[in-house]
Amino acid sequence: MNGPYKPGTPCWIDLMVPDQQAALDFYCDLFGWQGEVGPPETGGYSVCTLKGKPVAGIMKASNPDGTVPDPLPPTVWTTYLATDSIDATLKSVTDAGGSVMMGPMDVMDLGRMAVITDPTGAVVGLWQAGSFDGAGIVNEHGALIWNELSTGDTDAAATFYAAVLPITTAPTQMPGAEGYIEFKVGGRAVGGMMDLSALPAGVPPHWLPYFHVDDVDSIQAAAVRAGGNVMAPAFDMAAGRMAVLSDPQGGTFSVIKASAPEQPA
Repeated sequence: MNGPYKPGTPCWIDLMVPDQQAALDFYCDLFGWQGEVGPPETGGYSVCTLKGKPVAGIMKASNPDGTVPDPLPPTVWTTYLATDSIDATLKSVTDAGGSVMMGPMDVMDLGRMAVITDPTGAVVGLWQAGSFDGAGIVNEHGALIWNELSTGDTDAAATFYAAVLPITTAPTQMPGAEGYIEFKVGGRAVGGMMDLSALPAGVPPHWLPYFHVDDVDSIQAAAVRAGGNVMAPAFDMAAGRMAVLSDPQGGTFSVIKASAPEQPA
């Protein structure tokens, strides 16, 4: 990726975990990332890299004052959508029935961020780039390739995201993926959406990152050896072969070897 992401495009992901070093060990071993606990001035935030380019963030779950939250928040990957103006977007969020969970806040000279909840209950981040655009490499082994919203009300979600960012939605034209909805920016698919009814009962609305891998089955086996879990075993589907996995601390993610033309992250 060269240059800033267009508003509405997923541009970054990060993970909040109780044990940051354990998460770094797991993902660096699994995907070939490099990463270490960051400096105190960033709260220890780790920017993991692949081929020298940023691919994802990992941070320790903590309160603003550095204390351990009680109870601990769930271990989840957060997707961030690019915006030209955090403040304007947040106004649109509340006008459209969403809520602000965190922010807005400046992250040094890197950019400005916030975390919101859409009206269907899914949590997503917003990122206004400063000196940091977001993921510097995508669609390669070990890097982000897709971001997907699962929600109980796809119509309400489509209306919300179109109201807050320059995003449109359309049913996918991919054979075998009937009912799947694409998020588009400038006519280009940048993410997807599916109905929660396709998932096990009790799964809450959420955004899920997909990482591209050269061999889904070997990555699944490696994740299990490292203490991770298999949420959906490797299977063939319209866009390729994929699996849904979770790390040892419960963070869920998908891996996919795309057989169709790769979509941008």
